[in-house]
Amino acid sequence: MATRKNEYSESSIRVLKGLEPVKQRPGMYTRTESPLHIVQEVIDNAADEALAGFCREISVTLEPDGSISVEDDGRGIPVGPHPEEKAPVVEIVFTRLHAGGKFDKAAGGAYSFSGGLHGVGVSVTNALSSRLEVTVWRDGAAHEIAFGDGDVKKPLLRREALRGERRTGTRVRCWPNPKYFDSQSISGAELVQLLRSKAVLLPGLKVTLIDARIGRTQSWHYAEGLRGYLLESLAEGSGAQPVIPLFDGEQYVAAGHDSFAEGEGAQWVVCWTEEGPLVRESYVNLIPTTAGGTHESGLREGLFGAVKGFVEMHGLLPKGIKLLPEDVFARASFVLSARVLDPQFQGQIKERLNSRDALRLVSTLSRPQLELWLNQHVDWGKRLAELVIRQAQARSRAAQKVEKRKSSGVAVLPGKLTDCESTDLARNELFLVEGDSAGGSAKMGRDKEFQAILPLRGKVLNTWDAERDRLFANNEIHDIAVAIGVDPHGPGDEPDLSGLRYGKIAILSDADVDGSHIQVLLLTLFFRHFPKLVERGHVCIARPPLFRVDVPAQGKRPLRKLYCLDEAELHHVEEKLRKDGIREGAWSISRFKGLGEMNAEQLWETTMNPDTRRLLPVSLGALDRGATEQRFTMLMGKGEAASRRAWLEERGNEAEVDI
Repeated sequence: MATRKNEYSESSIRVLKGLEPVKQRPGMYTRTESPLHIVQEVIDNAADEALAGFCREISVTLEPDGSISVEDDGRGIPVGPHPEEKAPVVEIVFTRLHAGGKFDKAAGGAYSFSGGLHGVGVSVTNALSSRLEVTVWRDGAAHEIAFGDGDVKKPLLRREALRGERRTGTRVRCWPNPKYFDSQSISGAELVQLLRSKAVLLPGLKVTLIDARIGRTQSWHYAEGLRGYLLESLAEGSGAQPVIPLFDGEQYVAAGHDSFAEGEGAQWVVCWTEEGPLVRESYVNLIPTTAGGTHESGLREGLFGAVKGFVEMHGLLPKGIKLLPEDVFARASFVLSARVLDPQFQGQIKERLNSRDALRLVSTLSRPQLELWLNQHVDWGKRLAELVIRQAQARSRAAQKVEKRKSSGVAVLPGKLTDCESTDLARNELFLVEGDSAGGSAKMGRDKEFQAILPLRGKVLNTWDAERDRLFANNEIHDIAVAIGVDPHGPGDEPDLSGLRYGKIAILSDADVDGSHIQVLLLTLFFRHFPKLVERGHVCIARPPLFRVDVPAQGKRPLRKLYCLDEAELHHVEEKLRKDGIREGAWSISRFKGLGEMNAEQLWETTMNPDTRRLLPVSLGALDRGATEQRFTMLMGKGEAASRRAWLEERGNEAEVDI
């Protein structure tokens, strides 16, 4: 008789308290290659003081003992007791996750715009440092507190400020704990880039880097801001000359706007060059977004709309050439600084902005300004148009070369397929949409340039045990095969993929049980009869939201519509709304019963727009192909009812079923 070695009981559940979650899983909260990001958290706090208008100088010192100190002349972290927690606020900030001064975005909040969002930044720095010392100058005195491995080692002490000390400000000195990082050394180039960018984005702010190990000091103080910075960066890279003068602009939203909060907006500078490396940097509330995001997509959309309008107005486009956004953006260098009231980042390290509204914000502000500039400087506009048209012609020639290698045979495409205009395989997408009503919304909401729609009626045939030569007897499967341009094949075959018409084949079904069933049937079809498409990453699943949360206007923030994929995300959004101070029950929740309930604009914004959607790539997971086939046989095979029943009885409690 087998004995149970691992008992699962109430005592098995461990509750991580304080900063333990950070120490247990540091990679969830910061980059662990080096301590740069935990130092950046402190620098970002100082920069937020500058953004709020209370700091004119930031200095960073690399100390000889391996510690790093960051000092600013801002207001100083509050040191009095917190009205609810009773402990000193400066202690709470460094020892509690989700404690900070940047949740309150309403009028009168300490930070209307900031990079800090979750209240976990400097507490992570403290958790991953063997020692951390804080000095706060405030209220005519100096206040000191010290921590070790995240815990208070020296309680807050108030002393009289010495002669020559700051009147207000904060200094944080940390000793990163080597056990949490692959390397203790911080990249000098990355640190310089980070500090210089703060000076660029905040004209008038002086930023200084002191390397006390070798006695070297560097300072940055820019009067020209983004323009001078981009020109300097291009000159350092290759010295390539701009095709036209730099296009720069800055605009922020006034009070009373229907869609955006007062003060939201962007500042940008763009330079087009014919050759050489490109410079592309973007920031949100001074936080560098190295992986881009929706604000960059908004700039691309705005530039494309303006240039395309200019080209069409002046009749400059050669016959047979169609402009695409990548033609306008291919040779564009830019620095973009967006200001967003409540930015949503991908992950704690904030490398990519996910806020859907940011795309519309930056596009709405940048396009009219470039349109006006081009039409005020027609000669420069025509020179830019020449560069963009050359890019489009080169892309078109490359696509034609690919076309010549394709089969000359022409299949009769399904009548219900709404095809796209482009022939660029890498860009084209086919959406297999559940239901005719949803197919109608998808047709109206799609980008007809590169997105095709094939509506499917009812459930697709379970093809796990179907003979390959009988597949085309099913109309839906016949239409899918003809639309994608690839014949059914097996895992050991070498099918002819030259006729493939779409780089992405996306399954788009309702976010409910029936939708999941359709997903499984289609995944069965592709895994069994089109395995090469799965192996090469052509198959994916679109993820439409299940809920919409309507949030009332609050302070500077106008009425908002937030979309949630599932119950867990809805719970997270509601928790955040409560932390933001919105009264319980003030928001309303709508549940989408199906894709057909979404209008075309909603479906595009949430599920089809490449800049704001969430596509799930389909690939083999932890199981190898043989084990995956066994699992599919058990789940989808005709004679496997008994094994399915046994599996469900054993594992059915793990399912989260939304019925």
